[in-house]
Amino acid sequence: MQKYGYIRVSAKDQNTDRQFAALEVYEIPEKNLFVDKQSGKDFNRPAYHRLVRRIKPGDLLIVKSIDRLGRNYDEIIRQWQILTKEKGCDVQVVDMPLLDTTKSKDILGTFIADLVLQILSYCAHTERENIRQRQAEGIAAAKAKGIHFGRPQLPIPEDFEDEVKLWRNKQVSQREALEHLNMERSRFYRVIKTLGI
Repeated sequence: MQKYGYIRVSAKDQNTDRQFAALEVYEIPEKNLFVDKQSGKDFNRPAYHRLVRRIKPGDLLIVKSIDRLGRNYDEIIRQWQILTKEKGCDVQVVDMPLLDTTKSKDILGTFIADLVLQILSYCAHTERENIRQRQAEGIAAAKAKGIHFGRPQLPIPEDFEDEVKLWRNKQVSQREALEHLNMERSRFYRVIKTLGI
């Protein structure tokens, strides 16, 4: 039996130390630790795919918590089935002892583990939805206060409309108009569309 560990954080700048510390007591070989730094919304993650390709029947996968595996309810349930049924490996969730397929392999143990998995997967999925809703509400509140996101808007040159007329009448080339207005082509067209000219 080989031991494997899976660690996930949602962004490249987030710290994995807490998860590494939780898995350290299991003495997982360093080559068997897989780390992804991206969202748990789906399982399109390179390290996770390498892990699934490598893990064999009878091996053990250890994760700190179910939301580190993923945050999409249907996907978590599907991946659990792939790991435990199709790949034939065991899974142990450190923060939830009931999610340990190495124990109670009888029908009652399997039923309890499946039930707990569904509840925790639902909670992880709901938390992801709540995070997205809080972000949207925060952005809306900031915009209502006049806070702008992204790069500041550049002012439109005063002679923009005149230059567009010259360009449309073929009195200047587009390159000349862009140079005169000191604009990129994409912004030139975007401003034309915004002003409706």
